[in-house]
Amino acid sequence: MMRTPISRRSTLLGTLAVGATALARQAIAQEGPIRLGALVPLTGAGGPYGPNMAKAAKLVVDQVNAAGGILGRKLELTVVDDQSNPDAGVRAARQLIEVNKVAAIIGTWASSVTTAVAPLCWESKTFLTTTSGADSITLLPHDGYLIRTQPNTMLQGQKFGQFALEKGGKKVFFLSPQTPFFQSEMDAITKVVKAAGGDTASLVYDDQKPSYRSEIDTMLRYAPDALILGGYTPDTIVVLKDLFRAGFKGAKIGFGYAINQKLLDSVPASVAEGCYTLAPSPAEGSAAYTGLVKAIGIANPDPYTIQVYDQTNLVVLAMAQGGEATGTGIRNNVRKVSQAPGGAVVVNALDGLKAIAAKQAIAYDGASGPCKFTDRGDIQDSKFRYEQVQGGKITLLKID
Repeated sequence: MMRTPISRRSTLLGTLAVGATALARQAIAQEGPIRLGALVPLTGAGGPYGPNMAKAAKLVVDQVNAAGGILGRKLELTVVDDQSNPDAGVRAARQLIEVNKVAAIIGTWASSVTTAVAPLCWESKTFLTTTSGADSITLLPHDGYLIRTQPNTMLQGQKFGQFALEKGGKKVFFLSPQTPFFQSEMDAITKVVKAAGGDTASLVYDDQKPSYRSEIDTMLRYAPDALILGGYTPDTIVVLKDLFRAGFKGAKIGFGYAINQKLLDSVPASVAEGCYTLAPSPAEGSAAYTGLVKAIGIANPDPYTIQVYDQTNLVVLAMAQGGEATGTGIRNNVRKVSQAPGGAVVVNALDGLKAIAAKQAIAYDGASGPCKFTDRGDIQDSKFRYEQVQGGKITLLKID
């Protein structure tokens, strides 16, 4: 077979043609919408929160698009259900990354989902924002492609331990399913309680069991005066029913995302009466919080909805600041728009975009509070909301 020699000129022309094609494709991509993904729990344990989390992300996108978009382009939001399940979360994240080509994934809720999804994000240079609290998440080698607005579990555990002591707890028991945050939560609780002269014990249970009476019996033999519940709503419902049947009289303290209205609607009033809850508190009364409540039409939005609102604002502002609609651009600029020293305080994306256009440094102060992050991506500080079930309703005790 005769072979046709390939000249250096032909090779150069071919290379230039390939380069021109790539540039043309890039130009076409830059003319299209900027794609973002909301990976939220529309079903499963986080089902009560996912729809409003998605609504908060869409609110920001719609506001920005109505004002003309950013970088000369409109935003496009794809909402996918992670089902509060790691396997489903990975499938959904692959869709967002590989099919939708999103620059950022916003809003993962369950720590197990975030842990499973995060490697896909940093490997593809897709920015990830999360409301998960497990300490292990920000210890992953994410190379800056992750921030979380949820306080980590060390901070949450400290708050639980302090509140258990406040409620008279000298012997504190932590009853929890196996979660990515169990051990760090237990360590933080123990450190606080033992520093005050108290004692702790714990037990991990299978969250798929129809009854936890054997676990409750083990707990009762320890004779605690305060019980901290580490589960989600479905298993906490079963635990509270078994506690009621066993006649436990000590303080019962759980996460606000578990002891919620769905739980109250699912059990007799006497089963949940008196339970205490802790949750990160929104910045109630702030300009950002007031603006969100008015725009979204929800009187008391939950912490995760508020955090997703802040996350979406931050992602938009970081892209505008860097002039680049990519995960890397967001990574490189998110702290420039959230904690610039001496920056003008802005409370939403629209105000921030105007300031960026005017070449002003900005510091976003959100509905969840100041959004300042450590080098690892943890939120630096947060207030907490303490509530109690009283007369069948969740009643605010304090914000501290």
